[in-house]
Amino acid sequence: MSTPDIQRHHHLTLCVGTAQQDYDFHTKVLSLKSVKKTLIYDGATPFFHLYYGNDLGEESTLITSFPVAHFGKKGRRGNGQVDTVSLSVPRSSLGFWAERLAAFGIRAERRERFGEPLLAFAHPSGIAYELIGIADDARRPYSNGQVPSELAIRGVHTVVVNTPSLEPTQEFMVDGWSATEVARDGKHVRFAFGDGGPGRFVDYRLDGELETGTWTYGEGIVHHCAFQVADHEVQDRVKARLEGMGYTDTSERKDRGYFESIYVRTPSGAMFEATVSKPEGFGIDEPLDRLGSQIQVAPQFEHRREEILASLEPLVY
Repeated sequence: MSTPDIQRHHHLTLCVGTAQQDYDFHTKVLSLKSVKKTLIYDGATPFFHLYYGNDLGEESTLITSFPVAHFGKKGRRGNGQVDTVSLSVPRSSLGFWAERLAAFGIRAERRERFGEPLLAFAHPSGIAYELIGIADDARRPYSNGQVPSELAIRGVHTVVVNTPSLEPTQEFMVDGWSATEVARDGKHVRFAFGDGGPGRFVDYRLDGELETGTWTYGEGIVHHCAFQVADHEVQDRVKARLEGMGYTDTSERKDRGYFESIYVRTPSGAMFEATVSKPEGFGIDEPLDRLGSQIQVAPQFEHRREEILASLEPLVY
């Protein structure tokens, strides 16, 4: 099979409650590494943008969060969104994770989809999470000693997108996003990039009765899903192809400090991103052995560092 333009997941970005609540959930409960503590500068006042993943924050291991409790707005889950964050763990670890989640007071339910056993639970802000048991996932996990590496989270396995129907999503996924439909399970349809496998799936849940979800910043929803492409040439090709299909609102390339991105609002309503990682990765502004150790302020705002940091909500780490 030829190499698809879209290779695999790059990162997921969530709208969550407080920074502390989100930080404790990802670093203490799920035992992911705090890869980067930085800021988003949309609007009048900067606020946190937090990154979690494996030791180096490698592509497809990343979850990032916008803590938006200060807006005082709840997001509404529904159609037109990425609904569920599905992470890969060794199949043999599901019992361990069920006990660990229970110890933190988190209720988890055992389910199965596409023949894969999973634990379904929720982020404190209400976002649906799953740990899916996989027989083989070669991605390197982070271990802080609380969760042994042989049981730890490997990265994003898939995402579940809510949509009322598969048309025109199927055309977008196959012709625009270089994926292939590989399986159906009840209301769920799975697409894969290349040969598929952990980090290379997107699942659509077909449900015409759901309300339309919200797209603006609001606690409790997934903001967007990013996918890795090899370089700017491929990224430009994806953009041109989407525009040729009529998706003329596909964004220009945007520099996000650690990677460069284009965005498109897909026909399902969910926002997808095609991302080129910078060669330096997350080492561009701090040593790799110190990733996530301090809050990073964008160079153009460095002269306002003290003012900006004083405006942020407290975060103990």
